[in-house]
Amino acid sequence: MNRVILMGRLTRDPEVRYSQGERAMAIARYTLAVDRRSRRSQDGNEQTADFINCVAFDRAGEFAEKYFRQGMRVLISGRIQTGSYTNKDGVKVYTTDIVVEDQEFADSKGGAPGEGGGYQPTSRPAPSSAIGDGFMNIPDGVEDEGLPFN
Repeated sequence: MNRVILMGRLTRDPEVRYSQGERAMAIARYTLAVDRRSRRSQDGNEQTADFINCVAFDRAGEFAEKYFRQGMRVLISGRIQTGSYTNKDGVKVYTTDIVVEDQEFADSKGGAPGEGGGYQPTSRPAPSSAIGDGFMNIPDGVEDEGLPFN
């Protein structure tokens, strides 16, 4: 099984490109700084975070482009994908990326720095577990009669 779940802060705004062809697809790349759970060394020079490259395709890529900003704490799940290529100097370069399947905000909308928020949202919607369209999946058999809606 190849399954990864990470929570971390965006090191920069996502970089988004669109594929060529009949139907253009968003491809968002971003890096998460994920804290390590380890004891600090006595000299304090030990790295305390890993920087994980992530890629989100299609609607997940569009969502990242629209709502994710540097410094936000996000929760993602997906799978590890490795690859390699030969650079212009003829050196083989190995890559490891997380292919994002689900992503969501990990902080509350009003979270302020020092209260776990770390960013000040502008006019963004409240956090949602939906990837792209802002709608929540309702399990089969659940009736909507009598549910309060605002």
